Amino acid sequence: MQTNINASKPAEAHLVTDQETLNQLVERLSLESVLAFDLEADSLHHYTEKVCLIQVSSASETRLIDPLASLDVKALAPIFANPAIKKIFHGADYDMRSLYRDFGIEVVNLFDTMIASQFLGESEFGLAALLKKRFGVELDKRYQKADWSKRPFSQEMMEYAMKDTSLLIELHGQLEAELKVKGRLAWVEEESELVAGVRSASREGELMCLRFKGANKMKPRELAVLEELLRFRDEKARSADVPPFRILSNDLLRELAEKQPRSNFELVGIHTMSSKLIERLGRGLLLAVAAGLAVPQDKLPQAQSGRRPLLDRLQDERVKRLKVWRESKSAQLGLGIGLVANNTLLEALAEPGTPQLALLKRWQREAFGEELAGVVACEG
Repeated sequence: MQTNINASKPAEAHLVTDQETLNQLVERLSLESVLAFDLEADSLHHYTEKVCLIQVSSASETRLIDPLASLDVKALAPIFANPAIKKIFHGADYDMRSLYRDFGIEVVNLFDTMIASQFLGESEFGLAALLKKRFGVELDKRYQKADWSKRPFSQEMMEYAMKDTSLLIELHGQLEAELKVKGRLAWVEEESELVAGVRSASREGELMCLRFKGANKMKPRELAVLEELLRFRDEKARSADVPPFRILSNDLLRELAEKQPRSNFELVGIHTMSSKLIERLGRGLLLAVAAGLAVPQDKLPQAQSGRRPLLDRLQDERVKRLKVWRESKSAQLGLGIGLVANNTLLEALAEPGTPQLALLKRWQREAFGEELAGVVACEG
């Protein structure tokens, strides 16, 4: 049954742009037991992405905090760290990384409504789908890819931003009640706690070509050329303050790394290279290709094979049994197979001598740990 909430007419937007107003807001928010948050960033528009807007809703108000204004966002840190206040996010992985990266903020007592909906067996667990199904509310998608670093915001953009959090507390209430009925609330709390701890890995000193999609299928010389092309693109993107993909696409870089053109004439032969692109970047691309071709044979990058190591017969049989069990358990619980146990976990469980229960999360141990260990132990 849908709750009758008219979210199509949100309250007047309140944009927080000064420290005094933020401090007053923090005082009010610190008295709440549940708060909903969302972030807007500019990763599609600038080289170095940053948080451009923080939306927060309590049971009585929604505010938009402008981190690009002259205020100290770390004033929010005590709220995020307070275990007595539940913080509601939807699809929190990116937000957790961003809050820590930009402000050093860590979140305690996170509840991720996307994870909650997955553990309730929802086939569509995006926020737009959930709000439409449960509240009859349509989210305007026009601003999903907007440049949130631009000022001033239009009234429409602020209303869009407010909608993202204005119903999250109500959504959380519904999901939490349903999880309690199913006995899965602790499962979601554990998974949310794990998400709260995610951080972006440092890439310093790592070859860019080895992170490139499909690198494991490329030859070492192609990887050397690709590395130089990626560095060239990165320099251009940094200089122009745009994301690298706006300079050159990954598909074009892959083609250049494979064909290794030595002249403008050969660049023209690449169908995705326009005359304007050749005029603007051709010389730099040819220099990058030449640098990659000059890398000594013993210094060529080596990508890890995408193939998983061959399993011995016993381990292979265990994995097959575990996958059959997983299909059955997934259907029984009404959960996606990836939630029950991913392939990496199954292969680790199948290794001889592995303490199976130690590899499982608390909720997995409680829900089917002994059963799973029995499947592994059964050799005939």
